[in-house]
Amino acid sequence: MAMAPGSRCCLLLLLLLLLAVLGAPALGDPGPLEDVVIDRYYIPKICLREAQMGDFIRYHYNGTFKDGKKFDSSYDRGATVAGVVGVGRLITGMDRGLQGMCVNERRHLIVPPHLGYGSIGVAGLIPPDATLYFDVVMLDIWNKNDKLQITTLSKPERCNRTVENSDFVRYHYNGTLLDGTPFDSSYSKGSTYDTYVGTGWLIKGMDQGLLGMCAGEKRSIIIPPFLAYGEKGYGTVIPPQASLVFSVLLVDFHNPKDGVFLEHLEVPETCKRRAVTGDFVRYHYNGTLMDGTLFDSSYSRNQTYNTYIGKGYIIPGMDQGLQGVCIGEHRRVVIPPHLAYGENGAGDKIPGSAVLIFDVHIIDFHNPADPVEIETVFRPEGCNVTSRHRDFVRYHYNCSLLDGTRLFSSHDYEKPQEVTLGANKVIEGLNSGLLNMCAGERRVLIVPPHLGHGESGARGVPGSAVLRFEVELISMEEGVPEGYLFIWHGEPPANLYEQMDLNKDGEIPAEEFSTFIKSQVAEGKGRLMPSSDPEKVIADMFQNQDRNQDGKITPEELKLKSDEDQEKIHEEL
Repeated sequence: MAMAPGSRCCLLLLLLLLLAVLGAPALGDPGPLEDVVIDRYYIPKICLREAQMGDFIRYHYNGTFKDGKKFDSSYDRGATVAGVVGVGRLITGMDRGLQGMCVNERRHLIVPPHLGYGSIGVAGLIPPDATLYFDVVMLDIWNKNDKLQITTLSKPERCNRTVENSDFVRYHYNGTLLDGTPFDSSYSKGSTYDTYVGTGWLIKGMDQGLLGMCAGEKRSIIIPPFLAYGEKGYGTVIPPQASLVFSVLLVDFHNPKDGVFLEHLEVPETCKRRAVTGDFVRYHYNGTLMDGTLFDSSYSRNQTYNTYIGKGYIIPGMDQGLQGVCIGEHRRVVIPPHLAYGENGAGDKIPGSAVLIFDVHIIDFHNPADPVEIETVFRPEGCNVTSRHRDFVRYHYNCSLLDGTRLFSSHDYEKPQEVTLGANKVIEGLNSGLLNMCAGERRVLIVPPHLGHGESGARGVPGSAVLRFEVELISMEEGVPEGYLFIWHGEPPANLYEQMDLNKDGEIPAEEFSTFIKSQVAEGKGRLMPSSDPEKVIADMFQNQDRNQDGKITPEELKLKSDEDQEKIHEEL
């Protein structure tokens, strides 16, 4: 049966009056709460863990009544609250309201009286039957059964060795609480944290978390409070019962018992000789820290590093690391700090206690006692005449460094090189290497710097460089003794001046002198000092005899060298 519209309105009003008389709650008032009301008004995107019954937690809160009046606040005390959730140590409403929270989650909790302080309240603070309102942020969660949490963020492809107990490590770190609040950073101090591992110098969690790391590896290490600073915390930056999160970059590490580590990157197929103590070595290098930071390079200076090895002129590790190298070898030398620059480091490029890595390329080495090394490549058959001291020789040569760098070549010129052996016109080592050669013979000469261009070098030749010559003797002419320009093959004429004075005018000008000497050579009675310019040799002879430099030689001026030197071995004008 349908009811008229007016009748429906009357019925609704009667029902409302009846409820009012019976004492029913007004519309909009839900009445007493049976359980805690939870409003998860902020949930972080990443929630690795939720608070469970029996977990230790650390949180901040504000507590108010319904009218907004504050009755308590951890913020006002300047300290977080730490405790165990779900075991009755908190009021029941808080115990329930905190379970399931993530770190950094924020909740509004409404706690009814029977889950708060009930009909008794807290004298002077919370009245009886008070409903409590809490605004909570979760900061930390851990459990006594927790273990260290290690996450490898990045790791080098090559890892020849990992951290062990008693190693000395250098690492950078950022330290935060579990909610992300930073408390310390080595980066802000501008230096690594340097310490021994496994000797009690670090908190237990860090001691464990660094084990097994490679140089250059990055890790995230989450440390529960009982492996960190525990109930006491640390100063004002680490609260009691705080879990710690470290983002760690291991820069380098070593052990005090370490020696030099060698890695032979490239060794020539032929290695006739290896460097020993007392040798002088020229080498290029790049010097880096274990994380790859370049601290020095000879290449950047475009100049080799030159030094004796085994004599204490360089750091002990390099003194050891260069022993046994071959010319042309590429070698990596890893040096622990106690064999390098120690705890103090060097300058602003090498930190204290830094492991150093040198990639070296050996250019050459020699010993101050080395002679010229001679290798005969080709010697003609039937070779009876060889070059001697004071001989005039013509030869071709190619000169290079031992690493193959080309320096000079006689083939770049129209004619072979010419020199009188022993006349100090070429370096001593080349002079020695050209002795006792046959015409057509080819040799390879290795000339140490003390028989070459020495420590200073020469134009185009580095200081202290060992030189390699490829030489071919083209021809040779018998020479004359040192200090002579002409020698007689027999006894000189008794009446030398009269024979030399061709027009018999009592004086000998340059033309007569030259004509006479040339005739003696042509007749095989004597020979000039070999030279590419015999006219100049004769001119020098005339100048020696023309003692007053008036353009003619008188009988008083003409003297044999034997008369001057009292030597009877050879006689010369």
